[in-house]
Amino acid sequence: MFHHKQNLRPALLAWAALAAGQALAQEAAETLTPQQLPPVQLSFSRGLLGEAQSASEGRINAAQLALRPLLRPAEVLEAVPGLIVTQHSGDGKANQYFLRGFNLDHGSDFSTQLLGMPVNQLSHAHGQGYTDLNFLIPELVASIAYRKGPYAAEDGDFATAGSARIDYLRRLDEGSLATAELGPHDYRRLLLAGSTALGQGGQLLAALELSRNDGPWEQAERLRKRNAVLRWSSGTAGQGLAISLLSYRADWTATDQVPERAVLSGELGRFGALSPSDGGRTRRDSLSLEWAQRGEAGESRRATAYLTSYGLNLYANPSGFVGRPEGDQQEQEDRRLSWGGQWRQDWTLGAHRLGAGAQWREERISNVGLYSTVLRERDGVVKQDRVDERQLGLFAELQSQWLPGLRSSLALRWDRVQGRVTPLAGEHNGANGGTAADQQLSPKLGLVLGPLAWAGRSEFYLNWGRGFHSNDLRGATGRHNPADGSPLQPVAVLARADSAELGWRATPLSNWHSSLTLWQMDLGSELIYVGDSGVTEPRGASRRLGLEWANDLALGGPWRLDADIAWSRARFRAASEAGQHVPNAIPLTASAALLMDEQGPWSGGLRLRYLGAYALEESGAQRSRAFWTANLQLGWRPLHWLQVRLDVLNLFDRQANDIEYWGASCSRREGPACGGEAGSGLDGRLIHPLEPRSLRLGLRASF
Repeated sequence: MFHHKQNLRPALLAWAALAAGQALAQEAAETLTPQQLPPVQLSFSRGLLGEAQSASEGRINAAQLALRPLLRPAEVLEAVPGLIVTQHSGDGKANQYFLRGFNLDHGSDFSTQLLGMPVNQLSHAHGQGYTDLNFLIPELVASIAYRKGPYAAEDGDFATAGSARIDYLRRLDEGSLATAELGPHDYRRLLLAGSTALGQGGQLLAALELSRNDGPWEQAERLRKRNAVLRWSSGTAGQGLAISLLSYRADWTATDQVPERAVLSGELGRFGALSPSDGGRTRRDSLSLEWAQRGEAGESRRATAYLTSYGLNLYANPSGFVGRPEGDQQEQEDRRLSWGGQWRQDWTLGAHRLGAGAQWREERISNVGLYSTVLRERDGVVKQDRVDERQLGLFAELQSQWLPGLRSSLALRWDRVQGRVTPLAGEHNGANGGTAADQQLSPKLGLVLGPLAWAGRSEFYLNWGRGFHSNDLRGATGRHNPADGSPLQPVAVLARADSAELGWRATPLSNWHSSLTLWQMDLGSELIYVGDSGVTEPRGASRRLGLEWANDLALGGPWRLDADIAWSRARFRAASEAGQHVPNAIPLTASAALLMDEQGPWSGGLRLRYLGAYALEESGAQRSRAFWTANLQLGWRPLHWLQVRLDVLNLFDRQANDIEYWGASCSRREGPACGGEAGSGLDGRLIHPLEPRSLRLGLRASF
C-alpha cells in the first residue's frame, strides 16, 4: 500500500486541505496577522533539587523535545546528557548508542522502556539488548525519566550505564493535529493524531504515522514506515489507568559500513554500498496496561502488564566479499512473543518511605536464526534455534529523611534469569542446546546532603550500586562454533557491574541549574554476542571512570541555553598483547544549544554536538576522527492553529563519519583473496558517513 511515491502525496494534500478547511471554518474572521501566544514554560526539570537520589538522574519534558531537530526518532534520547545516537546501516534498524564510555551497540547496557514495556530484546538475532526505537512517535512523548548507573531499585537487566523510561501523552492539548513534512531524497512524513473524551473521565488518543525516505545513498534506502497508536486513559500517571495498543511496520534497503580504502580508491562513492540487497523488514505489535493508585497516609501502588509480538528479517554484509565472490551477506531472523509486568507498592512511615516490588518477563522466541544468503535468498543455515527465557526480579528500598538537609536510600534487588535453547537447524549447531540459569543479589546505597541554601541551593550525592546485564542464552549453552564446529567455552548468563558516583547539583543563580558527576564502574565481562557470526566473543573485565557536567540556563525572555560535556576513560582490566583500550568507547562528548521558547509567533534553536576521537581497536593506535555537527530549527506560527517549521540537519554540511569501526573486509574489486588467502580479508577502517545537509519543511495544523 505504501510502496509507491504516488500513494502518499494525495493523502498529504487531502489531509492538508481537510485540516485547513476545518481550521478556517472555525476561524473565519482571522487574518494572517502573527498571533501573540502566552508564554510556553519549558520547565527544565533536570534540576530536581530535593527529589533526586543521584546527581545524574533527571527528567525531560515534551516542551524541551519540541525544540530538538531530529534525524531519527531515537535521537530523543540525546536529550539525556552525554548520550549519543548514531547509525551504521539503514534507518529501519536499531540505532547505535554511546554513553559513559560504553559502546552500547544496539542497547546492551542501557535499559529503555516505553509505557512500562521493556524495549531491549533478550537473546536477539542481531545482538543482546537490541533496542529498536524506530516505532517511537516523538510528538507523542510526554516525558523521559532517565538515570545513570545501577543505583535505582527498579532498574534491573541492562541498566548498568543507565536507563530511560519514556511515557506518551494521555491527551493532546489542541485536540487534534495533522503534521506533514517534506524533504530531499523523497523524504515524506504524515502524522495524524487526535484525542477525545471517552467514558467517564476517560480520554482516547489515536495516532497514525506514515513516512518514507530514500536518503542520500547511491542505492536508494526505500524506507517505508507505518505506525499506529491507540491509547485510552483515565486520571493521571500517578492516579489512573492507561491501556495502549501499538502497531508498527517497516521495510528498507540499507547502505552498511564500507571499507574506507574502497572509497579512497574510487571503487565506491562516499555514499556507495557494497551490497545491493542489504536491509530488512520488521514489525512490532503490543498491548500494555499501566495502573496507579494513591492511598491514605502516603501509600501508593503501581502495576504494569504487557504483551508484545515482534519479528525481524535483517540482511547485512559487513565484510563484503571475504568468504565468496558472490558476497558474504547473511540474514538474521527473529520471531518472538513477549509478556510480563511489574508491581510496586510504597508506604510512608514517618520520615521514611518503604517500597517493594516484583518484575516478571517471559520470552518465547520461536525462531532466532542466522543464514547465509545471496540477494536475500537463503542458500545455507548457519544456526537456527528456539529460545525460551524467563526473568524474575524482586526489590525493596528504604528512603529516609534523617534531617532537613540529610537523606539516604538503601535498596536490595534479587534477579534470576533462566531459559532453554533448542537447536532447530545448522550443521554444527546440534550440540549447542541446553538449559542455563543464573542469579544475582544487588545492593544499592545512596546518601544526599542538602539542599543547602548557604551553598547556592546545592545538594551533594554519594552513590554505590551493583547491577548487571544478561548475556545471550545461546552463548551460555553454546559449545561449538556454528560456522565451523570449532570448540567454544560457554559464558556466564549474567555480567556483574559495580559502580560508584560522587555528585553535586545546584541552582547557583535563580535561572541556572547545574550538576557535576564523578563516576567509576567495574564491569565483570565485556561479553558480546555477535549476531553476524553467531558466537559470543569474550572481551574480559573492564573499568570505566568519567566526569560529567550538565547545565540549563535561562537567559531572559524567550532565550535559554543548555550545555553538557562528558569525559570518560574505558580500559580492560587485564593487559594483553592487543592492548587495553575498549574499542568504540567515546572518551569525550559535548553538546550546546541556544533555544528560543515559543512565547510569540517565532521559536527555534541551534544545537551543536561534538564527538571526540575514540579507539577502534585494543591497542589504541587506530582511532576515529573527531567531529562536530550543528542542527537548526526555526518555527513560525502565523495563526494560533498553524505552525510552519524548518529543520536544517547538519547545518554546515560536515563531511564526517557517523560511525567508524576497524575490521577485516574485501571489496568486490579486491575479491575473496584480498587478505592473502580466501577467508582472511584486509584489516582496515570501516566507515558509515554522516548524512549531508538536509532541509525538512513541516506544516502542523491543530484543530
